[in-house]
Amino acid sequence: QVQLVESGGGLVQPGESLRLSCAASGSIASIGTMGWYRRAPGKRRVLVAGITSTGSTNYAGDVKGRFTISRDNAKKTVHLQMNSLKLEDTAVYYCYAIANYMDHWGQGTQVTVSS
Repeated sequence: QVQLVESGGGLVQPGESLRLSCAASGSIASIGTMGWYRRAPGKRRVLVAGITSTGSTNYAGDVKGRFTISRDNAKKTVHLQMNSLKLEDTAVYYCYAIANYMDHWGQGTQVTVSS
């Protein structure tokens, strides 16, 4: 059983920053790509950023240059530094990981950007 636990969501004003963290635990023999998706109100879940076990990253176009994804392989954690947050970044953010060659998801953490 693999668990992903997110932390770091909250309420911020436009232009401010937040850092999301996700820790993987459980019986993990291997862990590959990790990353973040988000689901805005009334929309489907979309990729925000991903990072491979070797550190290669990819970002959605609307967050490139504002968000930075990183990971600590030893601690099995992935982080998302979100700067210059905009109203449209409001969403539930979900951590995901390919662990033991299967997809796993966190429960989600709410990020609200509001003035």
